[in-house]
Amino acid sequence: MEESTHEITSPLLSKDDARGRDISSKPSSSSSQEAKLLSKSNKPEVEEVDPEENSPVEQVALTVPTTDDPTLPVLTFRMWVLGILSCVLLSFLNQFFWYRKEPLSITSISAQIAVVPLGQLMASKITNRAFFKGTRWEFCLNPGPFNVKEHVLITIFANSGAGTVYAIHIVTVVKVFYKQHLTFFVSFLVVITTQVLGFGWAGIFRRYLVEPAAMWWPANLVQVSLFRALHEKEKRPKGGLTRTQFFLIAFICSFAYYVFPGYLCQMLTSLSWICWIFPKSVLAQQLGSGLYGLGIGALGLDWSTISSYLGSPLASPWFATANVAAGFFIVMYILTPLFYWFNVYKARTFPIYSDELFKSNGQEYNITAIIDSNFHLDISAYEKEGPLYLSVFFALTYGVGFAALTATIVHVALFHGREIWDQSRLSFQEKTMDIHTRLMRRYKQVPEWWFIVILIANIAATIFACQYYNDQLQLPWWGVLLACGIAIFFTLPIGIITAITNQTPGLNIITEYIIGYIYPGYPVANMCFKVYGYISMNQAVTFLQDFKLGHYMKIPPRTMFMAQIVGTFIAAIVYLGTAWWLIETIPDICEDLSSVWTCPGDTVFYDASVIWGLIGPRRIFGDLGTYEAINWFFLGGAIAPVLVWLAAKAFPEQEWIRLINMPVLIGATGMMPPATAVNYTTWIIVGFLSGFVAYRYRPDWWRRHNYLLSGALDAGLAFMGVLLYFALGLEDVSLNWWGNNLDGCPLASCPTAKGVVIEGCPVYN
Repeated sequence: MEESTHEITSPLLSKDDARGRDISSKPSSSSSQEAKLLSKSNKPEVEEVDPEENSPVEQVALTVPTTDDPTLPVLTFRMWVLGILSCVLLSFLNQFFWYRKEPLSITSISAQIAVVPLGQLMASKITNRAFFKGTRWEFCLNPGPFNVKEHVLITIFANSGAGTVYAIHIVTVVKVFYKQHLTFFVSFLVVITTQVLGFGWAGIFRRYLVEPAAMWWPANLVQVSLFRALHEKEKRPKGGLTRTQFFLIAFICSFAYYVFPGYLCQMLTSLSWICWIFPKSVLAQQLGSGLYGLGIGALGLDWSTISSYLGSPLASPWFATANVAAGFFIVMYILTPLFYWFNVYKARTFPIYSDELFKSNGQEYNITAIIDSNFHLDISAYEKEGPLYLSVFFALTYGVGFAALTATIVHVALFHGREIWDQSRLSFQEKTMDIHTRLMRRYKQVPEWWFIVILIANIAATIFACQYYNDQLQLPWWGVLLACGIAIFFTLPIGIITAITNQTPGLNIITEYIIGYIYPGYPVANMCFKVYGYISMNQAVTFLQDFKLGHYMKIPPRTMFMAQIVGTFIAAIVYLGTAWWLIETIPDICEDLSSVWTCPGDTVFYDASVIWGLIGPRRIFGDLGTYEAINWFFLGGAIAPVLVWLAAKAFPEQEWIRLINMPVLIGATGMMPPATAVNYTTWIIVGFLSGFVAYRYRPDWWRRHNYLLSGALDAGLAFMGVLLYFALGLEDVSLNWWGNNLDGCPLASCPTAKGVVIEGCPVYN
């Protein structure tokens, strides 16, 4: 529902790693069984590696090198300069583009590519003279050729600036939508504490989510593949291309092509051909619109459409893609039409797909009318204005969020409970390890107390900020502790799901629900609680993901830890500074729908603050609300994994049953809105072609080129997107023709109930 930080950010390890864990090539848990089941035939051939040491996950065995050179310099002058520069630029650009109508996410892949020639230039031009020679302070600005470990650390810095800083939503919503006072210092406290708090959870769960071979983090393989292409010398195969040549060709094609969907023919973002055939039919446009309807037949010939919300489909294992496809189909093409055409919750009075808030007559809800002078809900004004209504799809996605939450807990308990118990019991014992864990044991690990200190300091700073600046943040001290408790409880189950499927269920709904019931009427408190309860968990997961990248590339854990801490601080400062500058300088930002600065993600965040914070869940999803029955989704989500588990026990020979991942399947539409139907349909098609067709029938091509293609498409899009904006967007140079008419389905958002009058829509009698 709300935007998610699926981009790669940053992760961690510990002293316990040196003592050894049970990460053998024979994991007894269902996570390893899932990994082994990904493909049973037509497997790509790999180098001969001791099967007792190499990863049991085939994709990892095909992609990650099984060697290490511990003599390579890591903390170099080049790394610091290029790493900090990458972090600053990506942080600025991502926040800059985040407020736009079509947000552009510039991933760390762009920096990963751009720094290679810069690093090589610095290696060739900077002096290699040693300073303070013979003393303990001796150092050299140029210790040799630009190497892969420096490159990985630079990318870790870039990762810190490649996602979104979730707490910026609070700043935008309070200052722009609610028009309330919020100082820069208080904003900085909220941003920095939410970004760093996740380090504490990450430190606690390293042994479960980094070292076990079955926790393979699919998204990391894109970057590993690209590192190898950029640094390993490769002979050109006869009649073919080296990996570097393939990457460059794909990058140039992606760069050149994006000028069409990005500027010349923006309709390529969503080709809703059914709307063209039936230009006057509301029903046809509801069915066919890729942006405002069910998206039947809609296609997006634009990589940003494909990868902007769910990440690259080329990095998603096929079983996860299939689960997402099944969940999307059930919600979008079965539940939504049934609820709409049977007029459940007066569904036909509103658009079939919308994130707006409505009155019972279909008109937009006047939020400012129900807020009193103390920034609190005015009960009498609310009763006069009437109950708040949602589009049927928006209401369903909240129900799906409820179900995904309970499904995650039950699924992890049933399918991964034994592994968690065994890992806890054996974490300090010497056991056989896969090759990557064994190679990492030569490095000093991060002491446990480092994480504990960060965790305690952050919680203390958060409580101070919420208590001392309660007039601005509204959240009491007990709310901070409750949010931290929720985050730590869900980090492990959600981390396991992400590490296996590349899909991250969100906590945003349950955090809003809990604080909304306990502390209704305070929208800023609700937003703060959600950010502390949700984003600290999400940050922990992304920190762990980055530490797994360092694990694959054999980066010393303490060095990784340092890069993540510094990168996180820099990114927080730049993100907040950029957002503050834009809010203060752009007139009517987020409010003028005719401009490019419409802030779609922040609009959804604002709507959620009204639903859960200002009005409160009891008046919407509780005994005083319209949508009370939606709570049954909690029970449905808890039952669904039990049915799969029982089926797997009853039919053990049917191995495909174990690949049904209910948290992913149920939570498939969690990114909607702001994600739309066309984002999902095209993502699923490309994921099928890569994860099933190419992986099964062209395994050699998949092994050499799949992840490289993903990185090249990301990088080409990002570079051309930035170029288009600074060359044309700043001067507001645009093309007005039918090819730039996004979607072309003006009637898709019209209601179909009798007597509802909406401007531009037909009235049914």
